[in-house]
Amino acid sequence: MSKSNLKLRRFLTIAMLSSISFVIMLFNFPLPGFPGFLKIDFSDVPALIAVITMGPLAGILVELFKNILEWIFAGAPTGVPVGQMANFATGVLFILPVYYIYDKFKTRKGLVISLVVATVVMSVGMAILNYIAFIPMYAYFMNFELKAYETIVLGILPFNLLKGAMLFIVVLLLFKTMNKWIEKQREQFLVH
Repeated sequence: MSKSNLKLRRFLTIAMLSSISFVIMLFNFPLPGFPGFLKIDFSDVPALIAVITMGPLAGILVELFKNILEWIFAGAPTGVPVGQMANFATGVLFILPVYYIYDKFKTRKGLVISLVVATVVMSVGMAILNYIAFIPMYAYFMNFELKAYETIVLGILPFNLLKGAMLFIVVLLLFKTMNKWIEKQREQFLVH
């Protein structure tokens, strides 16, 4: 395949995965016992496919385009896309460890380890980012007080651990059926 055809195919694949990710994001749902603004969705799965098959930039672009589309179509209660920025950060913190570990250990065991590490990185990273940036931004733009420590310890941290566990299960099930296709895509996109 020529370089220009490969570039076009990569571009179209990123666009397709971004669109799929956006549609999946529409089917989010809250979990009982967690704050209402925390919702589970599986829209990080297409970004994971992108990052595993085409590299870190592709996965980051899928996360970015998904959140831009979500902001355009759903808006933001603050007027500023704080939720979309938080979702983007969450997704990137999840997909990058998967890429870097799975790239070194291209086995099912490597994928399992990468997903566990990604869950921990995402959960701890988002606890820190929420404390430093996202909760203060929400409080400022929505003009109300949020108790950051309690919100993080009782809500955000356990929620992200649970979200990571759910993504872990979904990705392992998909990997079982898509492993050969994923390896074929990796050969085409990551060799060049």
